[in-house]
Amino acid sequence: MENSEEKTVPYSNMSFATEPTKLVKFMRVCFIIQIFNFFKLNLKVMKIVVGGHS
Repeated sequence: MENSEEKTVPYSNMSFATEPTKLVKFMRVCFIIQIFNFFKLNLKVMKIVVGGHS
């Protein structure tokens, strides 16, 4: 009973991809962190817009 499947092919594009850590996966799905990042990005955009209109 042989079950030796290789998950990656050497030197293919997929072999250079990194696996996200548990912290990165958590930060991508955490609603509170996403809301914080949303407002942080909006604040940056508003600074640029207000600075360009003065």
